[in-house]
Amino acid sequence: MSLYITTPIYYVNAQPHLGHAYTTIVADTYSRFRRLCKEDVRFQTGTDEHGDKIAEAARAAGIAPQEYADRISLLFQEAWPPFNIKPDTFIRTTDEHHIRTVQDILQKVYDQGDIYLGSYSGLYCRGCERFLTEKELVDGKCPDHQTAPQPISESNYFFRMSRYQDWLIDHIHKNPEFITPERYRNEVLSFLSEPLEDLCISRPKSRLDWGISLPFDADFVTYVWFDALINYLSGIGYPDGEEFAQYWAVAEHIIAKDILKPHAIYWPTMLKALGLAPYQRLHVHGYWNINEAKMSKSIGNVVRPETLRQDFGVDTVRYFLLREMSFGLDASFSDESIVARQNSDLANDLGNLFSRSLTMINKFAGGTVPSPADLEPQDKELAGAASHMVTAYTSHMQNFAFNRALQEVWSVISLANRYIVTSEPWVLAKEPSKTPRLNTVLYHLAETLRLIGLVLEPAMPETCIKMATALGISGDAHDKQNLVDHGCWGLTRPGVSIKLGASLFPRLDKKSKQPPQPSPTKKKQESPKGGIKEGSDAGLVSFDDFKRFDLRVAEIKAAEKINKSDRLLKLTVMAPDTRTVVAGIAEFYTPEELVGRQVIMVANLKPTKLMGVTSHGMILASKDEGGGLALSALTHGVPPGSKVS
Repeated sequence: MSLYITTPIYYVNAQPHLGHAYTTIVADTYSRFRRLCKEDVRFQTGTDEHGDKIAEAARAAGIAPQEYADRISLLFQEAWPPFNIKPDTFIRTTDEHHIRTVQDILQKVYDQGDIYLGSYSGLYCRGCERFLTEKELVDGKCPDHQTAPQPISESNYFFRMSRYQDWLIDHIHKNPEFITPERYRNEVLSFLSEPLEDLCISRPKSRLDWGISLPFDADFVTYVWFDALINYLSGIGYPDGEEFAQYWAVAEHIIAKDILKPHAIYWPTMLKALGLAPYQRLHVHGYWNINEAKMSKSIGNVVRPETLRQDFGVDTVRYFLLREMSFGLDASFSDESIVARQNSDLANDLGNLFSRSLTMINKFAGGTVPSPADLEPQDKELAGAASHMVTAYTSHMQNFAFNRALQEVWSVISLANRYIVTSEPWVLAKEPSKTPRLNTVLYHLAETLRLIGLVLEPAMPETCIKMATALGISGDAHDKQNLVDHGCWGLTRPGVSIKLGASLFPRLDKKSKQPPQPSPTKKKQESPKGGIKEGSDAGLVSFDDFKRFDLRVAEIKAAEKINKSDRLLKLTVMAPDTRTVVAGIAEFYTPEELVGRQVIMVANLKPTKLMGVTSHGMILASKDEGGGLALSALTHGVPPGSKVS
């Protein structure tokens, strides 16, 4: 099978922002997924460089429109490689071959009588670069740009779009996946329930000269949409190119909902007039709201992709955007929400599973994946869940349900973390007779990680290379991985060497967005009541004094808030015995993100009662100068109860 996937070509009146990044990451992720399914894929993006707004922006900058377009287009070209976005083609509407293609198409449609000269009076929105109907206005303004359109009367050329209205309605009804999600299909059908007007496709050069000249009338330039939409054809060599013959029949477009009408109505009717079959599918996503407000240059809440990359890292951003938005609906972005995703999903869940599993294989099996022995029910459960994950993940990805695909993966990650707790490899390692059982557990963890890394590659390519390398899959072996041949259980080869490395994802401080660092001037001291307090300087202690503290690795099994306290959490920990510890960390950690974490505990403190709960130990933490608190952490998972020295 083949796929031709496109983003819209981005208008160069502004620099790349979060919305552009999301659309392009989605396209890259989908193209990677289809390649992972052993399919032939062509991925295209680019820039739209003609029209009123570009000419206006160039005048404001004091430069020629072409120079302005070159400058902003370059920003888009440079924005995507740092995010591991790899389009096959980056097209510009100022490219010579695109200009020739547009003029050839205009001449063909004109010659067959589908373009005519007429007079028009209407309300023109400069932001949309089109005439709006009264029905489209909200309180007399364009709903997208919140400005009143200008009344304009002039002669222009029109495309007989109304001629193809009945055909388009019939095509949408016969092809329910033509526009997805369904809500946008219904929106288009609702619009088409009213008579469709012909489309104005030109602007007189007396008003705008920055555009492609009409081949049949040099006094006019092409209207921006009749120019821009044709990029999907010119980019693959329409009409005679090999790529056009190979890919047009499998074309799928990804857009944001603000350009639904041009892509769902203008574009299919243009294609019908050309005698071409329409694209296969149009995928429409919602808006990103920033801190609950719509992203807007006017209110200054635009988020730049490069800022996100520097603050959080490539794969954290890719994962967050795909997991947080339900494709088709609006979603909210904030620094706090992406930090929470990194700390909970990436550091605690995936990172902890990865480091614990490899550490135990290294420690208990000499650094090589052992052969499994007889299976127990929990082994079969994990293997079955991992196999089901691949199937469900594939189905969701095909349907653009990226968040649901990732939820399937994280269900298995959670199950694998519980599998470690219930299997207790550190206990099995103490009894030679249990070695076959230990080997089975370690093999199942390695194989689960292999499948997790395989399905996550489209969303998080850098992380998955690290995972594959650690599991002994690198170079050509990694490059040849695919879901068809490698998406089944049991392909990890016993005896393969694993490679320990740095943790996949550090925890981030909720305020600074950086890995938490202990303060050089403050540390925690035991209070007379067994709690935690700050001290400016506890003074020096001798080694004998230090030996009095019994520091142990503790694994948090459960966490809950304590009634009538905003600061205290009740933790059930294993170290290796099970005990209750009260910790004053509720302002910084939710109970949900603590379960499964390994921390360091002072195990030999005298029990003390806090808010009616008896605490049998103290969890070590540090507070930074910005007021953030970070629990003590371990680079790799170790058996609960291990002594810290």
